Amino acid sequence: MKARLLRLWASRSPLERTIVATLAIVLAITLYAVFVKSAERARAQLHASVTTLRTQASHLEQQAVEIGRLRAAPAVSASQTDLRTLVQAQAGDAGLARALVRLDAVDADQVVVVFGAVPFADWLNWIAGLAAQQVRLDSCRIEALSTPGLVSITATLVRAKPQ
Repeated sequence: MKARLLRLWASRSPLERTIVATLAIVLAITLYAVFVKSAERARAQLHASVTTLRTQASHLEQQAVEIGRLRAAPAVSASQTDLRTLVQAQAGDAGLARALVRLDAVDADQVVVVFGAVPFADWLNWIAGLAAQQVRLDSCRIEALSTPGLVSITATLVRAKPQ
């Protein structure tokens, strides 16, 4: 095969050899440029991907630390006291007992509370405190009063079921 190519090359005139050699060099330079440009484009895309992946890895590491911290924390158990008593005690602790108009126990795990005039921000904090006691807000009706910041509230609270 090599001998055949050498015979073919030798049979060409010097002008043809120059033209073929020049075309071969131009073709090699063009292919090299195309491959280099393609590689550069791919490198830039990979660099952007690496940056994104590093950011995601950092977030995952932070989340893993948070999950480990939460798993190590003792489980919050729902209070086994009567829900009505628990809600009333929490209202007293939050300073909302004076605004509490009515507190009715529907059953062992559900109560209806009615507040006459209570500061909305205080009520939100109270609900957040109840959530820590595994008591959640099931339904609620809030009416704004004429005094800014005060509301009238009727809410149904339920004890969260263990899962």
